[in-house]
Amino acid sequence: MDTTFVLPNSGHHRDDMSSKMGMWLFLFTELLLFGGLFLVYMIYRFKYHDAFLHASYDLNVWFGGVNTIVLLASSMSVAMSITAMQKGNIKLSKNLIWLTIIAAGIFLVIKSFEWSAKFEHGLFPGMEHYNSMGNGERLFFFLYFFMTGLHALHVIIGAIFLYFIIRAIQKQKVRQDKYMFLENGGLYWHLVDLIWIYLFPLFYLIH
Repeated sequence: MDTTFVLPNSGHHRDDMSSKMGMWLFLFTELLLFGGLFLVYMIYRFKYHDAFLHASYDLNVWFGGVNTIVLLASSMSVAMSITAMQKGNIKLSKNLIWLTIIAAGIFLVIKSFEWSAKFEHGLFPGMEHYNSMGNGERLFFFLYFFMTGLHALHVIIGAIFLYFIIRAIQKQKVRQDKYMFLENGGLYWHLVDLIWIYLFPLFYLIH
């Protein structure tokens, strides 16, 4: 099927398939990055099983669980925004994107509370209590802060991406017959959700 479109009153064309393939290639590199980190985690978890288990008790499963629900709901809202755009319901599509951005904010607020508690208990790498722990526990918290911090960065980038999509909708650069930018934003957000679905059980549900 030909996915190249000629824009009205213009000699230019857009290739939606190439745009989507480019996004998939980018997402693949992101999966390689986190896949490598997951592999490192599994190796050290096997080596320091008891230490990782003991360290996991310092994490709040409720915080992690609520954040999981928030991200799952946000993936649903961004998917619904694409459907709304395809049906020409611009207002609903924008509102659903805003809802996704709000969910991103809620996720980050909850994560900030969780991180603050870890700082107060001296569990951040380099702090006194952290330095007094065994190698296994130090590795656990190093990986926890590094991987969840990297994921939080992706949440921020995703929220900014979605904000620019809203701007593009307002300028009619994204519309019913031209929504690939929104679809790519949705794909990125689903990646953010997918990564957390793996992070949550690895760190919070060991026990």
